[in-house]
Amino acid sequence: MAKSSLLSALIISACLFSHALKAQDTSLGSNEVTIISTEQIEWGHLNPARGDKSPRAANLWGDRTKPGATGMLVRFEPGFSSPPHIHNVSYRGIVIEGLLHNDDPQAKAMWMPPGSYWTQPAGEDHITSANAPGNMIYLEIDQGPYLVKPSAQQFDNGERPVNLHYANLTWLDQHTSTQLRGAGIQLANLWQQAQLTGALVKLPANTKVTLSSTGTEFKAVVIQGAINVLQANTQKSPELRPGSYLAAQDAVKLVLSTKAPALLYVRTNQAFQIVRE
Repeated sequence: MAKSSLLSALIISACLFSHALKAQDTSLGSNEVTIISTEQIEWGHLNPARGDKSPRAANLWGDRTKPGATGMLVRFEPGFSSPPHIHNVSYRGIVIEGLLHNDDPQAKAMWMPPGSYWTQPAGEDHITSANAPGNMIYLEIDQGPYLVKPSAQQFDNGERPVNLHYANLTWLDQHTSTQLRGAGIQLANLWQQAQLTGALVKLPANTKVTLSSTGTEFKAVVIQGAINVLQANTQKSPELRPGSYLAAQDAVKLVLSTKAPALLYVRTNQAFQIVRE
């Protein structure tokens, strides 16, 4: 977002809340699920050189300053607008709070509300702006490090950007997707690369569902609303609000409950299933 020759590492401190629970069905393995509540995350500057003018950021998984995939949260102050710039790697973005615009420097602003999705190809000149009292996104890269470079170094990597307003998402339900069972549950596929996929899942209010995955990678981020994760002893996790994160590295089965409508981003390398109880 902000111009910099190199983005410094943000270390999420040891006081970060991390809660582990065992998978509830032994047929799906005894893997532990990591749960991180966004309220416990220690934020730092995305670009420390700009001080308070820089967006704030926190790695949820991975390390954006090193090789490998990373998922992070980024916060923007109201009225923020970056100078034109490029990135050395492509990224995906999902709006969690506020209104975001990401496009060519000359493009007319299209303000994307929570649940909207976009991609930014490596090397393409662009700006990012925010236009609400509170603005937060989930940003994901497949290969680091994540760097910001001057527009003069722009290049065409062959990809083309996507700007998908929440109102234009295509939703599947139990009648159109074999992954869903139960009224009111919906799914919108966002991207796929080989076995890896990313999707949004919409859960109704006052609902309990079982989410199961047999893959070797499972990551989920709360985008809207709030959820509780029920443990095997029926105790609930702290309420997980937007920006909270769940992860497992093996087969997993989770029982999730909602009081209000909720929206989750799910990244897996095997098709997951959601059944409403």
